[in-house]
Amino acid sequence: MSTSSPEAVKKLLENMQTDLRSLSMECKKKFPPVKEAAESGIVKVKTIAARNTGILAALKENSLEVVQPFLMGCGTKEPKITQLCLAAIQRLMSHEVVSEAAAGNIINMLWQLMENGLEELKLLQTVLVLLTTNTVVHDEVLSKAIVLCFRLHFTKDNITNNTAAATVRQVVTVVFERMVAEDERFKGIVEQPPPVQGNTNRRSVSTLRPSAKDAYMLFQDLCQLVNADAPYWLVGMTEMTRTFGLELLESVLNDFPGVFLQHQEFSFLLKERVCPLVIKLFSPNIKFRQGCNSAASPAPVEKPYFPICMRLLRVVSVLIKHFYTLLVTECEIFLSLLVKFLDGEKPQWLRAVAVESVHRLCVQPHLLRSFCQSYDMKQHSTKVFRDIVNALGSFIQSLFIIPNAGNSTAVSAPAGGSGSGAQGGAQGGPGTGGVSGNLTTQAAFEYRGTWIPLMTVSVQGSAKATYLEMLDKVEPPSIPEGYAMSVAFSALLDLVRGITSMIERELAVEEEAAAEFRETHPAQAWQPQPGVHLVWEEMVSACWCGLLAALSLLLDASTDETATENILKAELTMASLCGRLGLVTPRDAFITAICKASLPPHYALTVLSCNTANLSSKAYSIQGHSVQIISPSSESHQQVVAVGQPLTSQPQGTVVLTAKNIQCMRTLLNLAHCHGAVLGTSWQLVLATLQHLVWILGLKPGMGGALKPGRAVEGPSTVLTTAVMTDLPIISNILSRLFESSQYLDDVSLHHLINALCSLSLEAMEMASGNNKEPSLFAVAKLLETGLVNMDRIEILWRPLTGHLLEVCQHPNSRMREWGAEALTALIKASLAYKHDPPLAQNQRLQLLLLNPLKELSNVLHADIRQKQLESVLQILQSQGDSLGPGWPLVLGVIGAIRNDQGESLIRTAFQCLQLVVTDFLPTMPCTCLQIVVDVAGSFGLQNQELNISLTSIGLLWNISDYFFQRGEAIIQELEREEEALQKRAQEKGETLNRPFHPAPPFDCLWLCLYAKLGEMCVDPRPAVRKSAGQTLFSTIAAHGTLLQQPTWHIVVWKVLFQLLDCVRASSTTADKEKIESGGGNILIHHSRDTAEKQWAETWVLTLAGVARIFNTRRYLLQQLGDFFEAWEVLLNHIQSAALSKNNEVSLAALKSFQEILQIVTPVKDSDRPCDAFAAMGVPPVLIDPFSASGPGRPLVRSDSLVERLTRYNGAELQAPPPGEESALEDSALWWSAWNTWYRTGTDSTRPPSGPTEKFSFIPSQPFLTALIQIFPALYQHIKANFSMEDLKKLGVILHGAVSVPISSDASPFILPSYTEAVLTSLQEAVLTALDVLQKAICVGPENLQVMYPAIFEQLLLFVEFSCKPPQYGRMETKHVANAKYNQAEWVALNYVPFAERSLEVVVDLYHKTACHKAVINEKVLQNIIKTLRMPLGLKYACPAESTWKLAVSSLLKVLSIGLPVARQHASSGKFDTMWPELANAFEDFLFTKSTPPDNLSIQEFQKNEAVDVEVVQLISTEILPFANFIPKDFVGQIMAMLNRGSIHSQSPSFTEAEIDVRMREEFSKVCFETLLQFSFSNKVSTPQEGYISRMALSVLLKRSQDVLRRYVEDERLSGHCPLPRQQVTEIIFVLKAISTLMDSLKKTQPENVDGITWAQVIALYPTLVECVTCSSPEVSSALKEALGPFKDFMQPPVSRVQNGES
Repeated sequence: MSTSSPEAVKKLLENMQTDLRSLSMECKKKFPPVKEAAESGIVKVKTIAARNTGILAALKENSLEVVQPFLMGCGTKEPKITQLCLAAIQRLMSHEVVSEAAAGNIINMLWQLMENGLEELKLLQTVLVLLTTNTVVHDEVLSKAIVLCFRLHFTKDNITNNTAAATVRQVVTVVFERMVAEDERFKGIVEQPPPVQGNTNRRSVSTLRPSAKDAYMLFQDLCQLVNADAPYWLVGMTEMTRTFGLELLESVLNDFPGVFLQHQEFSFLLKERVCPLVIKLFSPNIKFRQGCNSAASPAPVEKPYFPICMRLLRVVSVLIKHFYTLLVTECEIFLSLLVKFLDGEKPQWLRAVAVESVHRLCVQPHLLRSFCQSYDMKQHSTKVFRDIVNALGSFIQSLFIIPNAGNSTAVSAPAGGSGSGAQGGAQGGPGTGGVSGNLTTQAAFEYRGTWIPLMTVSVQGSAKATYLEMLDKVEPPSIPEGYAMSVAFSALLDLVRGITSMIERELAVEEEAAAEFRETHPAQAWQPQPGVHLVWEEMVSACWCGLLAALSLLLDASTDETATENILKAELTMASLCGRLGLVTPRDAFITAICKASLPPHYALTVLSCNTANLSSKAYSIQGHSVQIISPSSESHQQVVAVGQPLTSQPQGTVVLTAKNIQCMRTLLNLAHCHGAVLGTSWQLVLATLQHLVWILGLKPGMGGALKPGRAVEGPSTVLTTAVMTDLPIISNILSRLFESSQYLDDVSLHHLINALCSLSLEAMEMASGNNKEPSLFAVAKLLETGLVNMDRIEILWRPLTGHLLEVCQHPNSRMREWGAEALTALIKASLAYKHDPPLAQNQRLQLLLLNPLKELSNVLHADIRQKQLESVLQILQSQGDSLGPGWPLVLGVIGAIRNDQGESLIRTAFQCLQLVVTDFLPTMPCTCLQIVVDVAGSFGLQNQELNISLTSIGLLWNISDYFFQRGEAIIQELEREEEALQKRAQEKGETLNRPFHPAPPFDCLWLCLYAKLGEMCVDPRPAVRKSAGQTLFSTIAAHGTLLQQPTWHIVVWKVLFQLLDCVRASSTTADKEKIESGGGNILIHHSRDTAEKQWAETWVLTLAGVARIFNTRRYLLQQLGDFFEAWEVLLNHIQSAALSKNNEVSLAALKSFQEILQIVTPVKDSDRPCDAFAAMGVPPVLIDPFSASGPGRPLVRSDSLVERLTRYNGAELQAPPPGEESALEDSALWWSAWNTWYRTGTDSTRPPSGPTEKFSFIPSQPFLTALIQIFPALYQHIKANFSMEDLKKLGVILHGAVSVPISSDASPFILPSYTEAVLTSLQEAVLTALDVLQKAICVGPENLQVMYPAIFEQLLLFVEFSCKPPQYGRMETKHVANAKYNQAEWVALNYVPFAERSLEVVVDLYHKTACHKAVINEKVLQNIIKTLRMPLGLKYACPAESTWKLAVSSLLKVLSIGLPVARQHASSGKFDTMWPELANAFEDFLFTKSTPPDNLSIQEFQKNEAVDVEVVQLISTEILPFANFIPKDFVGQIMAMLNRGSIHSQSPSFTEAEIDVRMREEFSKVCFETLLQFSFSNKVSTPQEGYISRMALSVLLKRSQDVLRRYVEDERLSGHCPLPRQQVTEIIFVLKAISTLMDSLKKTQPENVDGITWAQVIALYPTLVECVTCSSPEVSSALKEALGPFKDFMQPPVSRVQNGES
């Protein structure tokens, strides 16, 4: 209900009347005048009410009278009355019915009451009502009312004081509100303000309207009062406090800024009065230094006073906030002061209020911007903005460095117990309240042992101060620990938040404007306003160092997740802002800070440390404090969530990651994800850090480059808590998203990202190169991810991307390489599979660009990389094989780029690719690539890692050749088209066409390339490959050779076949003879292939046979080429060199090829059909055609045709070859050249080595020699017509050589059946056959051939000698076969005995036939035979074989039976003179052999052998002695001496006693003795000399017997019971037996033939014999019996001497 409504008015009137009545009642007794006045007042009111319609207005007009009674009532100073009056007055005021005059009276009355100290509260109430309800009080009245309130403020009563203070505040407000209202009323009227005179009178306010004037006077006096000067207007003030004055000033300035801004007078007051006042009042604070010794300073320094100081700061805050534009210079001073108050030397409370003031500034970004524009951007001006930020920074640092000076609480007070009482509790918020029972640690900062709790001081973005509001405190409060830090921290965060959001808003606006401008003016460039940007850049430049220093320190010290989050957010927003503004250094600095915080403390990361070095070199000086970028401290009490390995080149210990590190890492990810576009070069920092973190956390790249948590196995020292384990997938997910978002970056940013990844990868490569530690694959994996998401613009990043990955692929560390290759191949496969626009088929350039890195990978030496490359080729073939087109050479190049050092798995993969190509893609690729396919297949054949692949690749070549054969027509057409184009191009350039095998047509060239490749494989080091390639080559030529044009055959023969033969020959001759150990694993190598040489031998054999076969099958074709004969000779030369090669297999096969190509020349062999060889090969016989060309080296032309010669010598009808003299001559030429080849081969192969034993290296094998010799009879048939003695000698040398060749002991069991069997080897048979052929030829041949007989005898006798004296092969030592150990590679002489014996039989046979031939007699063949036989006969038991000497004896007897008659017949001619001594020696050597019979000879054997000896003696007695007249005398003498020797027993000491009687050769002795005696005592003694010889022999014998017997008797007697030695016993037995034999002989002989002396000697033996009777030996006794028996014949009665005719 409003005061002017009728009801209100009515009520007012009623109330007034009631009040007046009450007054009159109260004053009735004591104060009658008052009563009267009251009653008249009632009347007055009623009158006014009755008369006027506008009652209120009328009341106001008469207010003086209406109010009077109440004023009088107050004057009574009676409390009850006064209260009643004041209430009534207030009612009147509230209804605005008081006039100015009345008001003046009321104030005066109130003043009196005040002076009397009555109803003080009511007074205040009344004043307030008076001033607030209307505006009637002005000027002096107003000032009096205000003074009244002030006076009441300083009473003794507290309640009054406080109420007065509040009233004063309200009154001051009212004054200014009136002025505002007044301005509002006059707003529309423009008035000319009079010029401001330079009047010094401060009261000159004539220009102001009434309310403004009041306000002005009031404000001016407030300044006066605070300054302790007398007021101009507020007259009557008795006392005043500064604190109250300052509060009032602040409230005015804060509540009515417009007044000061709009009115110059007020502005003048601000500048001239307020600012100097503030500065003056600040002085004690500025000068004061805490802890200074006051005695040192000359004048005592006034101490700062908390209430004033705090209020001054509040005033300053307001001044700066509202009047900054007016007071630019003053604000500069204030701000500098503020910064000073943060100084460490100031009292703690002063710093706290200062920091609260700074916080108030920090939440006003626009104000901060103004500072920047007004100060920092002006020359020669203080950099205020920068100083504020730096001051905050150094303030925060000082809190960590300086212990809490002036604060008694301990530094490390426990959380919650800090601060002073209620304040700490109230402000601590969650920090103090939350520590009831649970263990939530209080948020705090901790740095190098300083622990500072963090409190919640204000809501984000508002500066709610605590100490600036403590207007009731007089003493400085104690500041809770951590309070200042918390405020400073909030201030810092608000500063960052405000600035960044302000600038970012403006940037967004600008970007919108730019976008609009571009739409409307597409042609023009957008020009932003330069000024704005400058301000932004200046602001960032001014503050970033201080911010960074402070934030880094706080981040390091923070122990609270929320605080950390806020700090990180601040750093992040600053970084992104700097990035957007293009300020690189600050951007990198903030990013570096986040990066460092993500990593463990002191973590060595080069990118970061060099960056920090740049920063720390600029130390920021803030008012003498140097602010350093503080490096993280290590001792943080953070929760450790992960332990891992640092990513360094040298293995170090482990590093720990705390929860804070992970938090920072997430911020970093966030930064990269959201602000990637502005990162530019600092991608490097971000990625480097992420890489290290990923490494420490043990994330490893998986498919497509995404990082997955690695298994614990991989990082032995990586320990992750469950907290971080759950985070890992999220982190790896964010990481992936980060790189996926690269598809939204522009090209430049993308390049920055890729460059950063590349250089990161380079560092990782350097680090991993020195060791085989697990490398960091982060960069490579992320390059892959980035490439994969940017496929649509792959061309712009392909080169840097693949170029770098190729370098990674060459890295020595295998994990690193493996990933490089994984990334590269994945990119290539993805890029080929991607649907490009235009498609790849139409964009060859792009296709080749994409395939190129695949080719480059071939240059990498590491096998694992090539493996990867080839696997991807395989996949590309499988997926895109049909569309490769022009990419084929590249792909084939990759498949073919294999090298032997690459290991087999690699080659296997490459080969799979090739197989796929050959099986599926030959028809789809351009024909020009076919040659590349052949080359590639060839290179697989030649690789030496995997044998099976080499063999399979040969099969592939066979398949390719089939493909050529089937698709021949099409290929020819396409190739010829291509050829034409090439020719044309070459002509234009003026060059010659350069391709292999050029003159041949292109299709033939393809074949020649194929042959050449197979040819290369035929000389591969591996035998299996050579064998397979050889077979394939010859089969291919045989199967598809018809396709070749005739001139191409010339190339085939000379360039392919002969070249191959040359290579094979060269390799075979130089092959290694070292034994090859069994080839890996369980493959055993047969001994015939266990050296390289033996393996090459097989190849040589195959090749030679193959070429010979081609010469056979393609003879017709080859013949038409001009140079067939040169080819022929080359072939023969190859056969000869193969035959002479030091390898049995090759040489033998060469002989077979020799036979094969001889069949080509003359298919005449016994009665075979001429074209058997060809028929077998399916070649029609027509091909055998006379050779048209004439070969060189032809022998003399003979008149008779070959056929005649053949028939004449062979004696058999042969089928003639095609007629024609030419052909015959050709043939004979070839036969003779064959004989020359045979002779050269034979001579060289059988010539014994000349050097000492070690030097010889090779001995031809038996089968080879056999084959060689077996060729001769056939050859001989064709050449015998001209076969001369010279040739025979050559042949003899070869035969002798061949037979003398020993065999190696390990082959002997196969060649020698067994030693005991007398069997000839096939070689020996062949030799004898050869001689037999010759001998038969001589036999039927003409006379002139017979001179060859002795030569044949000589040859055979040489062979006979072998029985006792095996031939020496050079100076080589051979073992006798029986002594050779098979396992030692010694050489064993063959068992030549059977051969020698067979030769001997042949000799005897031949001698039978030819004994009377002139040549045989002249050449002393018989003597030679005897001479030869003398050796076995002399050796006898020492012969290698027993049969030898037996055969020798029987042969001697046979030969002598034929030869002696011939010899006697020719005695006179003297041709046999030299034979007789030989014969005598032969007899003697045999009969008295030096060798002893073997111990194991049985008695029967011995008797047989003795019979042979007897036979010889009988031959002497029948064939020789009877014919002594025809025989030389010496010879006969020799025979007699021999018989004499035989008749004396010779003993061998080795017989057992049992055998003694048998072993004495009694029979032989008897025969000798008898023969001797027969010729000794016979009448027929032709010469006395002979008889003398016999007699002499007898007497020697008898004398020796006598001695032996005597010695025996003597020894027997001495020895007692001991038996005598065996030898002596045997000897005595011999002697006794000899005596008995002699007695027998004497008995048989005529007495007259016996000499008397002999008889005497015989009888003289008797006594000695008798003495022996006592002997104990039974054998001696029995022999003695036999000896004594015959003496009975001498026991005759003595005949009288007279009778004897003697006296």
